[in-house]
Amino acid sequence: MKTVLITGANRGIGLEFAKQYDAEGAEVIACCRHPEKAEALAALDVRVERLDVTHDESIARLAASLGDVPIDIVISNAGVYGPEEQSTERISPAAFLDTMRVNTLGPLRLAQALKPNLLAGREKKLALLTSKMGSISDSSGGFVAYRASKAALNMVAHTIALEWKKDGIMVALLHPGWVRTDMGGPGATLSPFDSVKGLRVRIAELSPKTNGHFVDYLGREIGW
Repeated sequence: MKTVLITGANRGIGLEFAKQYDAEGAEVIACCRHPEKAEALAALDVRVERLDVTHDESIARLAASLGDVPIDIVISNAGVYGPEEQSTERISPAAFLDTMRVNTLGPLRLAQALKPNLLAGREKKLALLTSKMGSISDSSGGFVAYRASKAALNMVAHTIALEWKKDGIMVALLHPGWVRTDMGGPGATLSPFDSVKGLRVRIAELSPKTNGHFVDYLGREIGW
């Protein structure tokens, strides 16, 4: 039985990951900031852990709670869209930094803390949910904090892929598409089920050959 850890698992794409892996029979460790409010997770046969990726103490507590539990797949999904006002002319520096802390530093800190667990797992896969909006070569402007945080996450993930391949750890940079979630909004073109179904295929087929690639849920390469 594979063990999968998912962050931001209380709603949206993270919750759908938990549902699908649980239905498959995987051992799921579902992480969120407020487990006591995660009613949808409580209905699943999953282990729920408290985690705030912006706090080192929270990440350390999670690592201590897990101990030496082997983890096959870590899915770093927790993220924010950033402040409502984030044009290049008007953006709060504090809000910009908050976006970076969640979307960029959070996944890096988590990967560092859980590397021993990944090394103990069979699959040794780290999947980071990024966005096409982090592509510099395909940018239309706007939403500077979100775009910058995802572009920075791409560099972090690609660097991990290069540096940790000697340890057998493989990294996927995954764009989920425009998904109908609280972040994507009701007008989005893709359901969480269909997005996650595709993302799980990408994770399953992750290999040394595709390590560090930036792809969407259908496997299409995205320019940096």
